[in-house]
Amino acid sequence: MLNQIDIQDIVTIAKEAGSAIMQVYKQDFEVEYKQDSSPLTLADKRANDIIEDGLNQLSVNFPILSEEGKETPYEDRKHWEYFWLVDPLDGTKEFVKKNGEFTVNIALICKDTPVLGVVYAPALDICYWAKQDEGAFKDGQKLPLKTDSQRNTYKIVASRSHMSDETQAFIDAIDIDKEKELISIGSSLKICLVAEGEADIYPRLGPTMEWDTGAAHAIVNESGGQLNDQKNNNVLKYNTSEKLLNNYFVVAN
Repeated sequence: MLNQIDIQDIVTIAKEAGSAIMQVYKQDFEVEYKQDSSPLTLADKRANDIIEDGLNQLSVNFPILSEEGKETPYEDRKHWEYFWLVDPLDGTKEFVKKNGEFTVNIALICKDTPVLGVVYAPALDICYWAKQDEGAFKDGQKLPLKTDSQRNTYKIVASRSHMSDETQAFIDAIDIDKEKELISIGSSLKICLVAEGEADIYPRLGPTMEWDTGAAHAIVNESGGQLNDQKNNNVLKYNTSEKLLNNYFVVAN
């Protein structure tokens, strides 16, 4: 089934959504707040429409689970073999702050595992993509771009918006000969920095949703890294319960 999908078709859809996001980004825009107090803008809605339309026009017909789409009860989705997992605008807080660190995330999940992912940062015009057994890429360059020996410091990615006491304690407990260097960036770009070899580790000991990680998880897998549940060190799984909330996790290469 995966061989019927051209990854570049998904890249094109992500970039079309990114273009719509940038049209809103360059203007004054209103911000709504959802029940969980997370921000929502016209850009989220427009990007979601473009992505859903694009995916529905592909030759494969898979259900879509999107942050901004309709909810599907677990009783229905637990039977899905393949489905698209979408965050049309990951890092809406970064979008509202206008710092450019937001992404379009499109993943294909097979049962509980990401097998394809596209992460596009439209303000930075950077695109990462990966497909199972075909490698991971950043704008056409095969990942990783750097290895451990090419990094002079031990680079730790942390969230600018969500640094928790637990994350700080995890960072403090890392025992390494190299000097530790903290890198802060928004959205799923954090995972992508590990995938490309720009960073060594990203501990996320705070809440995330499955659509926040699915696409970048596929990319880090294909780059030779791993994204594991922090409690049991097992690979993070998807669509396994009614809640779409991830366990705390650690990304490392």
